[in-house]
Amino acid sequence: MSNPHPAGTLDEIRALIRELPGPDLEAGSAAAERQRQLTKPRGALGRLEDVAEWMATWQGRHPPALRRPRVSVFAANHGVAARGVSAYPQSVTAQMVQNFIAGGAAVNQLCELADADLRVYEMDLETPTGDFTAGPAMTGDDCAKAMAYGMMAVEPGLDLLCLGEMGIANTTSAAALCLALYGGEPADWVGPGTGVDAEGIARKAAAVGEGLAANPSARTDPLEALRCLGGFELAAIAGAVLAARMARTPVLLDGYACTAAAAVLHRLDRRALDHCLVAHRSAEPAHRRLLETIGKEPLLDLGMRLGEASGAALAINLVKAAVACHGGMATFDEAGVSGPSDR
Repeated sequence: MSNPHPAGTLDEIRALIRELPGPDLEAGSAAAERQRQLTKPRGALGRLEDVAEWMATWQGRHPPALRRPRVSVFAANHGVAARGVSAYPQSVTAQMVQNFIAGGAAVNQLCELADADLRVYEMDLETPTGDFTAGPAMTGDDCAKAMAYGMMAVEPGLDLLCLGEMGIANTTSAAALCLALYGGEPADWVGPGTGVDAEGIARKAAAVGEGLAANPSARTDPLEALRCLGGFELAAIAGAVLAARMARTPVLLDGYACTAAAAVLHRLDRRALDHCLVAHRSAEPAHRRLLETIGKEPLLDLGMRLGEASGAALAINLVKAAVACHGGMATFDEAGVSGPSDR
């Protein structure tokens, strides 16, 4: 089953987080041992070696495989968009979903390049979340349902799950989430997003501050922060990350909003994102701060800030390279090459 532990309430989500499976140390050790035997100096492939070992550890098998990557993009709308926090109108969310379906977005091209399956999940775009500057963005039931929806996106047989989002105003929601989870000031977590100017950034910071003032319980518990300040697509991403852990499916996270959604789980359990890598460091300034806070070093840093899982889709080929080198290179013995003297 894709969702062996269906979650209907936030309390059930909490119970699942207490059941997180750990790494498969036997598979990880087998990968590390093979790395030592391959025809290269130790560590010569740098992070590609780490990625191959990570894939084996969290797939629970050696050698790791990457024949079936999935890119999942969750799309939803945010009530806080009415506060003028984005450079684009809310109607763009639905328009971009149609662009994904028609194959015209950047993520479509990157998925084709990586031979990855793209799925777009449209989450009731006609019904935005509540404006969190006036109260909670979601009810507890709505937040739990959105997380469960994301969990159902994790199907059997996936070798790698790449997560991303589309939702006008979701960097404002991400900033509010990060402020509730990790503290600081609103200005620490806001940035230009889709390209707002200095006045737009000031409006975002004001909205984030008002959101925390209107939802004081958001500071008391990570899932409460998600309920009060998040969005349907951010809750779905958190659910997908959780279900992927239960299914032993490694995850690539995209940019700032996606990482903020996953950070809810990290705040509940520091081990909750061990099966995740962050694909790239977004140009959104607060993404660097967030990655440092949760202890994640991104695979790429290309100045991207598009969202829609574009960075995660781009990184699939990097993971493929890691898996291909790990499984396809000859060992010293197989190639008749003298290994290091201490081998």
